[in-house]
Amino acid sequence: MKQIRSLIVILVVMLMPLAANASHQKEGQIDIPEMVLEHLSDSYEWHIASYEGKSLSIPLPIIVRSSATGDWTLCTAENMPANYFFDAEHHGKIYEKMPDGTSVRPLDLSITKTVAQIWIVVFVLIAVFLYCAHWYKNRDEKSEAPRGFVGLMEMFVMTIYDDVIKAAIGEKRFKPFAPYLLTVFFFIFTTNLLGLLPIFPGGANVTGNINVTFFLALCTMIAINLFGNKEYWKDIFWPHVPVFLKAPVPLMPVIEFFGVFTKPFALMVRLFANMMAGHAIILSFTCVIFLGWSMGVGYGIGLNTVSVIMMLFMNMLEVLVAFIQAYVFTLLSAVFIGLAQKDEEAEA
Repeated sequence: MKQIRSLIVILVVMLMPLAANASHQKEGQIDIPEMVLEHLSDSYEWHIASYEGKSLSIPLPIIVRSSATGDWTLCTAENMPANYFFDAEHHGKIYEKMPDGTSVRPLDLSITKTVAQIWIVVFVLIAVFLYCAHWYKNRDEKSEAPRGFVGLMEMFVMTIYDDVIKAAIGEKRFKPFAPYLLTVFFFIFTTNLLGLLPIFPGGANVTGNINVTFFLALCTMIAINLFGNKEYWKDIFWPHVPVFLKAPVPLMPVIEFFGVFTKPFALMVRLFANMMAGHAIILSFTCVIFLGWSMGVGYGIGLNTVSVIMMLFMNMLEVLVAFIQAYVFTLLSAVFIGLAQKDEEAEA
């Protein structure tokens, strides 16, 4: 079993340079910043590998609405109409050439790599939890505790349910928020793990996309403020501080109201920055392999040895970070929701 695990790790490390291949090599030179930024950004195709100038990619559906005619277009990157083009200055987004010669951004509902990865995560989570639910439905009431994969999932669920959600929000008010917080945890955790795979169906930098972390933080913000009780809003607009800090100049209420937006903003930036940085470091060490061989055999052997060791270390560290970031996002969301649910007796 240990040999199989070691072989899997070695194969993953070997496939990562293939996924970050030599398509950017020009006359023996490698543009490392371009390679890293390309793999961190979203795209309209799922790039797998390139060899000798030939690219192996999975085309993804492009769905755009023309700003000039209002017509919808369904195509792929290979057969896109001539009036649409990828603008390198705007991170490869699709732009439309207007009759007057200007370029505008059309309504874009395309299934990009990030969107496709999210749907893969959704189907994985549905399959996992339906399997676990089926096991619990068919088990005997007197049977022993679950083992194997079902037992692992029960451990994760009970850890987040008891030690995070119930502890942070309180035993009386935590149940309405438990489904959302459990969903957030498993979505982030599964997405982070799939993002560590160098080839399809993984490799997308979902939680390193600011749009995804913005939406997750927005959901937490809605859960905090939409269901916050009167004590929560009283502490914002009339906090327990000396009167001269509240009137005639509402200094503390303005600061407290500003905190309504800074809390989810901190959640968004924390998750985005940590996951993007991890992917960037791993890709950078991968690029060093190609850079070393371009400098000669001696440099190649030395840099390859260091790069492989560092990639192994960073990949193992990223597995831990994948769990920690999902745990921290869920914990902070539960803490913020719990602060919005406190009553007057608990504060006294």
